[in-house]
Amino acid sequence: MVMSKRSSNLPRRQLGRYLRELRQQCGLSIVQAAKLAERSSGSLQRLETGATDRIQPSDIEELCRIYDAPDYVEPLKGLAQQSNVKSWWHEYGDVIPASFNVYVGLESAAERLTIYRPDMVSGLFQIPEYARTLDHTYFPWESPTAIERRVNLRIRRQSLITRKRKPATVRLVIDEAALRRMVGGPKVMAAQLRHLAGLPSNVTVQILPAAVGFPLGVSPGPFTILDFAVDEDGEPEEPTVVYVESYMGAMYFEMRDTVDQYRTAFGTLERVALNPADSRNLLRRLAKEYSA
Repeated sequence: MVMSKRSSNLPRRQLGRYLRELRQQCGLSIVQAAKLAERSSGSLQRLETGATDRIQPSDIEELCRIYDAPDYVEPLKGLAQQSNVKSWWHEYGDVIPASFNVYVGLESAAERLTIYRPDMVSGLFQIPEYARTLDHTYFPWESPTAIERRVNLRIRRQSLITRKRKPATVRLVIDEAALRRMVGGPKVMAAQLRHLAGLPSNVTVQILPAAVGFPLGVSPGPFTILDFAVDEDGEPEEPTVVYVESYMGAMYFEMRDTVDQYRTAFGTLERVALNPADSRNLLRRLAKEYSA
């Protein structure tokens, strides 16, 4: 019996997604790629949909050879090693190289994002100058060229919300403190806040004022809930994932109870935050203060 992708897990589905994208970039059909790999088209399809728990390193090596993607061999092997977990802790630079951004691949496939940031502007909404300042601080050993690659990746991610065809819907709650924390100087902060105030209508921004204290009793840290499109039967094409970011790594949760707890937490934060109109007004007022 073939495992459905809904009973699969995140590392396995991400592995399949990357293999599918590599094949498509080469202009190969499932049948053509399977023939080159000397395997059945059905087995390759199961691998691409995350519907198999038998993933051999040699399979990854052979497919990456066919797709002329040597840089993907080790990252995809790392995903394969994580293919039997439900709550996945990804330590940056562990079995998956730090340069291989697992989250970005997941984000690009999402239909709806629900984001809470208590600390800084979310990467999806950062202007280049803001992003560059943070990356210079977090990656002091990297060359200017490497930093620019990181900044450019962050800017390219924003096509998720600006593209004309089916842009993702985003709900963002951000703490007022994050807007007052200086990054890059007053000029950069003014431009960043004006950018937040002018985001398209598919993005809802709400500011959590300092006056409300701790609505959850604790600070939950930054998190993102990723929801995916539904199929013709109204079922999600992929399970909802909660991404929880920290200094040394990230946690990916798929268990329904955990997802529900994060949804409830976001609902509480959203209710006590400023409404979208008042939030835009605050962003513009703070931008003027930075420009003064």
